[in-house]
Amino acid sequence: MTAGELHGHHRDVTGGWLRPAVFGASDGLVSNGALIAGVAGGAAAVNPGTSATSAIIVAGLAGLAAGAFSMAVGEYVSVASQTELAQAEINRERIELQRAPEAEQAEMAEVFVARGVEPKLARLVVQQMSHDAEKTLEMHVREELGLDPNDLPSPYLAAGSSFLAFSVGAVLPVIPYLLGATSLWPSVVVTVIALLGVGILVSRVTVRPWWYAGLRQVLLGGVAFGLTYLFGSLVGGSVG
Repeated sequence: MTAGELHGHHRDVTGGWLRPAVFGASDGLVSNGALIAGVAGGAAAVNPGTSATSAIIVAGLAGLAAGAFSMAVGEYVSVASQTELAQAEINRERIELQRAPEAEQAEMAEVFVARGVEPKLARLVVQQMSHDAEKTLEMHVREELGLDPNDLPSPYLAAGSSFLAFSVGAVLPVIPYLLGATSLWPSVVVTVIALLGVGILVSRVTVRPWWYAGLRQVLLGGVAFGLTYLFGSLVGGSVG
């Protein structure tokens, strides 16, 4: 077996799409599903035995739009700020390399020594790697900051992933009402199945077993639905 055969392909754990996509889909399901449950609970408390389909559809679609834009803006600002901070630190490291290259080389040699490389060999390796300014900067940024200057998270990718994922997750609890449902249960069933699917999808890129990740999503979502339905019932009963 060759070295190339031994070298496995690792999944991207630092990209800017996975976290906002998974979080967006889960948040869309839970927040809009809970919103619909709350409206349904309030409507049932005000007018027992009657359907509030129109109000639930309006609330669900409004929650979808508001949540999707909110998630996208939040992710954009968060990732953009993170990327700008990283770029500022990279520029700072570039200036330090220009002002005190010997000191930076000594610092990097100490990093290698701390990892078990002999001091003389560490200094030689750093000297050999310091002929190319950009590669030198990349080495220092990787070792000192834990960043890849050529692969910083994209705020646009994060915002777009979050927006689309939230929209898909948030529309699912509304679909049964759009198709003519007049009770909450069809929406609950669709949302629970979708939450289970999201959990299973998460397990594909983590070390958690599929049943654990899926049941965790369903359990947490179920708690949110139940509490929001109860809150809606209490509010509806007090103002009805």
